[in-house]
Amino acid sequence: MSNELDYLSRLAVTGKLSRRAFLGRAAALGATAAFANSMLLTAARAEGPVKGGILRAGMQGGAATDSLDPATWSSQVPYFFGRQWGEQLVQIDATGVLQPALAEEWGASADAKTWTFKIRKGVQFHNGKEMTPADVVATMERHSNAESKSGALGIMGGIDSVKADGDTVVFALKDANADLPFLMDDYHLMIQPNGGKDNPTEGVGTGPYKVTVTEQGVRLGGEKFAGYWRDDRGFADQIEVVVINDPTARTAALQGGQVDIINRVEPKIVELIKRVPGVTIQNVAGKGHYVFIAHCNTAPFDNNDLRLALKFALDREELVQKILFGYGSVGNDTPINKAYPLFTEMEQRTFDPDKAAFHYKKSGHSGSVLLRTSDVAFPGAVDATQLYQQSAAKAGITLEIKREPGDGYWSEVWNKQPFSASYWGGRPTQDQMYSTAYYSKADWNDTRFFNDKFDQMLIQARAELDETKRKKLYADMGTIVNQEGGVIVPMFNDFIDATGPKVGGWSPDGNQEMMGGYALSKCWVMA
Repeated sequence: MSNELDYLSRLAVTGKLSRRAFLGRAAALGATAAFANSMLLTAARAEGPVKGGILRAGMQGGAATDSLDPATWSSQVPYFFGRQWGEQLVQIDATGVLQPALAEEWGASADAKTWTFKIRKGVQFHNGKEMTPADVVATMERHSNAESKSGALGIMGGIDSVKADGDTVVFALKDANADLPFLMDDYHLMIQPNGGKDNPTEGVGTGPYKVTVTEQGVRLGGEKFAGYWRDDRGFADQIEVVVINDPTARTAALQGGQVDIINRVEPKIVELIKRVPGVTIQNVAGKGHYVFIAHCNTAPFDNNDLRLALKFALDREELVQKILFGYGSVGNDTPINKAYPLFTEMEQRTFDPDKAAFHYKKSGHSGSVLLRTSDVAFPGAVDATQLYQQSAAKAGITLEIKREPGDGYWSEVWNKQPFSASYWGGRPTQDQMYSTAYYSKADWNDTRFFNDKFDQMLIQARAELDETKRKKLYADMGTIVNQEGGVIVPMFNDFIDATGPKVGGWSPDGNQEMMGGYALSKCWVMA
């Protein structure tokens, strides 16, 4: 039976036999549906990419307030769809290595204060115009402008000037930064015609798919761009992202074949989904973390004793066990974990109701503390806030939980309300993570953490080329965030996606969910 199934599976993935016919023949030979589908997956990987068809993703993290303007992207759907139509100067691969994209090569001066990027020639925008160094310069200028409200503003602050010089773009920095090329992978920095200054929401980029459908909060679609410059992605003829914020409906859509890939599989149902014929759980550990964020400049959270009380009042082990079900690890009130090469262990903060009560009393606060949450904040966020409420009560702290609707959560609650549940997908380097969310001038400083000493150390670490000294600086910065910051990090999560039987080419990538955001571009539809 095995030899015949091998032969039939090869016919199926090359389009010479329909999938239905293959499954029927496999059943006649005594193979289960699960085994037959696994044979198809194995054969597809062996045969390599298959071109054609429609690849659909059902995703949490979309809202009617979303935009195609890369500067505004703050949740999964706009970020993920943007990866399909836009590109940056560089791309970080699944192993964490920086790879050329719209920049062919790059280099730095000896003091790491001047960086030169050679821009690839012959790359077309979807509007037919050729991408030039001037477009790169304009993109960087727009995201450096505070009026753009760009999520990349924090990492652009160290750049003094950006200029085109022939086929290169030269970055002059205010201070040395050995990590600058990694910062260029930030997903907000999609290169657009004239930098998006004319119309940032038109969705014109250089990626493998041209935008054809923009029903924000409902459906986004694209078709393969005939003028795309590379051949290692963009295999499907069409792609579609369907917004399905409800986890039960998202899972049902995958099981029913309405979509081929879903994100944000809730850990509590992973074992059930594993039993569904043709469905494969795709999980990978990385830098993503679930958080509760408190604004350090807003009462009552402007009192560090209250912040410490809330940190000691959280039972992290319980949340990892009951929310992640083993698909993650305990957090320690910093955004950095062992996935970062310059990570340093620090004393683990544990649930301590006595210390929580001590700091709560010292803070002088009385009455309840309002915590906002939503199903879209992170998988299991509502359950997690209820567990937090219960553990805090043991310290005499009353958490009042307000469940917010998913639509509008990222525009009306996150980064606006003083205490809420949220998540971060992590960033490639410690500098980028800290620069994006903890630097005083960052637009996405969602805990309103303003610390001059931290800022000085951040800039110092960028210029420090001695790895041992740099690691020590990051360790000290982590301690400051742990002791004084407004971020409460109960856990680092695995990215848990799931694929249906028609998906070929999936490979793990811990940079972000959905293969680092490239699932629809790098996967293909099996015949």
